[in-house]
Amino acid sequence: MKTEIPYDRFAHVPERIFGLVDLAYNLWWSWHSSASVLFKMLNRAEWKMSRHNPVRMLLDTPPRFFERAAANPEYLRRYDIIMHRFGEYMVPGTSWFAQHYPSRTPLTIAYLSSEFGLHHSLPFYAGGLGILAGDHVKASSDLGVPTVAVGFMYAEGYLHQHIEADGWQKNVAEILDRDAAPVLRVMGDDGKQLVVQVPLIDPPIYVAVWKVQVGRVPLYLLDTHIDENLPENRNISHRLYLKELECRLRQELVLGIGGRKVLHTLGVEYSAMHLNEGHSAFSLLERLRERLVAGMPPDEAREQVRGTSVFTTHTPVPAAHDVFPEDLMAKYFRSYCPSLDLAWDEFMALGDDPHNPGAGFNMTAFALRMSRFHNGVSKKHGEVAREMWQPLWPDLPPEEVPIDAVTNGVHVPTWLNHRIEALIDRYMDPDYPNWREDYDNPIIWEVVDEIPDEELWREHQWLKMKLFSRIRDRKRRKWAGHQGEPANLAAEGLMLDTSALTIGFARRFAEYKRADLIFEDLDRLDRIVNNRWRPVQFIFAGKAHPADDRGKRILQKIYQYSQDPRFGGRIAFIEDYGEQVARYMVHGVDVWMNTPVPLMEASGTSGMKAGMNGVLNLSVLDGWWVEGYNGRNGWGFEGHAASPGDNRADAETIYDLIENEVAPLYYSRTMDDVPHKWVRMMRESIKSIAPQYCSLRMLKEYVTRYYPSVCRYAAGPGEQLAGLEGVCPPGPAPRMR
Repeated sequence: MKTEIPYDRFAHVPERIFGLVDLAYNLWWSWHSSASVLFKMLNRAEWKMSRHNPVRMLLDTPPRFFERAAANPEYLRRYDIIMHRFGEYMVPGTSWFAQHYPSRTPLTIAYLSSEFGLHHSLPFYAGGLGILAGDHVKASSDLGVPTVAVGFMYAEGYLHQHIEADGWQKNVAEILDRDAAPVLRVMGDDGKQLVVQVPLIDPPIYVAVWKVQVGRVPLYLLDTHIDENLPENRNISHRLYLKELECRLRQELVLGIGGRKVLHTLGVEYSAMHLNEGHSAFSLLERLRERLVAGMPPDEAREQVRGTSVFTTHTPVPAAHDVFPEDLMAKYFRSYCPSLDLAWDEFMALGDDPHNPGAGFNMTAFALRMSRFHNGVSKKHGEVAREMWQPLWPDLPPEEVPIDAVTNGVHVPTWLNHRIEALIDRYMDPDYPNWREDYDNPIIWEVVDEIPDEELWREHQWLKMKLFSRIRDRKRRKWAGHQGEPANLAAEGLMLDTSALTIGFARRFAEYKRADLIFEDLDRLDRIVNNRWRPVQFIFAGKAHPADDRGKRILQKIYQYSQDPRFGGRIAFIEDYGEQVARYMVHGVDVWMNTPVPLMEASGTSGMKAGMNGVLNLSVLDGWWVEGYNGRNGWGFEGHAASPGDNRADAETIYDLIENEVAPLYYSRTMDDVPHKWVRMMRESIKSIAPQYCSLRMLKEYVTRYYPSVCRYAAGPGEQLAGLEGVCPPGPAPRMR
């Protein structure tokens, strides 16, 4: 099996700078701003037109641009430096993992997720779960943790959002041109794209295999939109989170069982499997089946699968845990079940939820039963998950339920704005020249105290202007394409005031996230946004799931409020929220607001991205903010449940905080027009959030607490024995019901 870049398509690129082609097909460039600048300098207009897709840009750029760059000494100097750094990065044995575990390299982790948010040129993600997976893989690459990832090649991605004049969300499909994106076909020995049959499924389902190189980590993507499949099976990988239940089941079946089969076909060996949510949990069945086929005793096979599996659950929201009815499971697994040495009732019992016995096959309950290592994604979520799933361990009190917590983190090189990065460089101690490789060290971030208030404030103001400029340019292009309505000019941000306190809210529009909380008292909100001396404005963004009409109605209500002249254009909604828009928002707003129903937010990583850029959080004390809030880096408050009266109480708390604390602090300017007390809080936000809530810290926790523990368990077919000594897991798993 091999993956080859189609070099013949780039014959117009001079040999002197031909390394740009190799760089374009490795997403390493996407989190190294100096590398992406090489593409931007080559052809600024095409870089923008391609939406920062270097493969598309290289293909569409005329030869004269390359000839000019190859004759430019300044460009060549930059090019040589970047290509040298890229080459050094890719050399095995130079990473954190290799240095700390020099004799333990047999460890390899297979990381499975239904979505990966890596860059907007590859729209294989819907929201926070996918962005977290993308950041996890990038950190694995940076640390050199041997990892192979598996996901889906979604032809349409999630959805592109168009807001109609009445505020209703319209879903717009956009097919990815895979031959003009940083993704490659995996070729078989016959010279054709590799196609793998998903085992024991009738009628058969086949997947074609693609590959994205994420630094040192290969990500393999499964594609069912091929001629070998029946028409009804071709759309399995068409888009994320299909509405129809049977389609969802087939999607998860292909990801889990098909993903495991693809790794086996590619000859990829691994020591442990890490499941990012329950969507890929069927992979555990295939791992079990392979061991049984190889002759391993059933009890030993099951224990080995458990002992080499890590499962991360991401949500306490019941509706987010997939449950498939028994008749649907029987349609696809009756013929598969005998190969697992299980009677049908025993098989269904693996997915039985004690909270709702007989309701069907619960993917989270199944993943918890079939893995030994489980974790939530914040300390508070770990507590909630232990309480939630305690019936699976009936002999244990909730506090002893073996569901741990590894608080999520975000990839600092991806989410820290390059202007803030350059500011840190300017004041960094010479003893820390490689601080970008050690950014989970709190000592490094003490440099923020050396930055003068005026400079930090100036950079934040520049990023704020950049956000507003982006909003206006987006609206201009929409208007030029005859897609805009005059009434929507204010609604979509054209009248925002660059000098006003700006509060951002951007996330999926699910009911429990309470995006509309600030609209509980319109008269109070009116006074806040139209305060003559301390005006406040709000920017909203986010998508509702295509099947979530409640979420769409909340979105519509907010959009209609943004059209209301009463609020003077100080409420705006940015259409088609995605990874690129998220960057502008987490860099450019003044305050990041988060208002979920308490105990329903597992983590909430967008606030981490904002906080490390000096944006202050204003949030319910839930998810990661319970542990992240220290009283000096933003604002936190205890929220209430989701009854109408409690929503009103929480809204009043937010109004009080904005009027009495947030706005007065923001507008407390001195003669130099700098709010020094506000900037002090910006510093505290950066210092307290960047090192602790980053993906390096998160991944090191997985490495030290979970991954080495697979050393106790022998390898199965296509998997290798980890060579790690040290921490071993506790005794046998507690008895489960």
